[in-house]
Amino acid sequence: MSAESKHSKMEMRLGTSGYSFPDWIGPFYPSGTQKGKMLDFYSKHFSSVEVNSTYYRIMHPKISWNMVNKTPDDFQFIVKLHSSMTHTRDASTEQWDEYSRMLEPFIENGKLSGLLAQFPYSFKPSESGVRYIEELNRKTEEVPLAVEFRYDEWYQKDILDRIGGEGMALVSVDIPRLPHLPPPVAIGGKPFGYVRFHGRNTARWWNGGPLRYDYSYSDEELKAWLPAINKLGVESGKIFVMFNNCHFGQAVNDAIRMKELFTGE
Repeated sequence: MSAESKHSKMEMRLGTSGYSFPDWIGPFYPSGTQKGKMLDFYSKHFSSVEVNSTYYRIMHPKISWNMVNKTPDDFQFIVKLHSSMTHTRDASTEQWDEYSRMLEPFIENGKLSGLLAQFPYSFKPSESGVRYIEELNRKTEEVPLAVEFRYDEWYQKDILDRIGGEGMALVSVDIPRLPHLPPPVAIGGKPFGYVRFHGRNTARWWNGGPLRYDYSYSDEELKAWLPAINKLGVESGKIFVMFNNCHFGQAVNDAIRMKELFTGE
């Protein structure tokens, strides 16, 4: 699903963080949909997806080829970095080589928009942390790197300017209003804008496991982001708006509703 605002000529690509969820059968996928057919169905409704599974396991290139071949020519992927690259930060040369091979089918077919580095709450701002991010960017220089922080002290102008100045996309987040979590503000804008909606399940955020993403946005909450989306999109001409509140298909419903609000339908 892509959309064009009636107020500007920027492109907005909407999608979800992952697509292969058993509890989406019924709320989104037709009854009886097999796991291997989910991407075929998903790509008929959305123009982009975040590949979230690569955080847990680096895929074999054959799986990447299958994903490429199941999607239309204009479909775009954003692939999350493996946990060893963002959380433990001890990825081996072999892991990087394996990760690069996994990306080749996406790159060769022009379907890879970017890589997502989602850093944990425990990753606090420091000079060594910024240098680590800069090194990540050098390792992935063939593909734009999008960086998401979960600790609010990263939101310092000098730090964000430095990272953005290196050509990385800064990810704006909608997340529960809890101490030291990032505020709901627009950051970044080049090489593309990027907003991720994680839900606002305050009670479940720290110890709820997958239920931390059990949240459905109201129209008012989505509308509040429209000025920021327009701002970020106008700066670069393109923005990704991705929903990670994946519990029971809520991400799908909110992405569809966001498109309607964005286009004024």
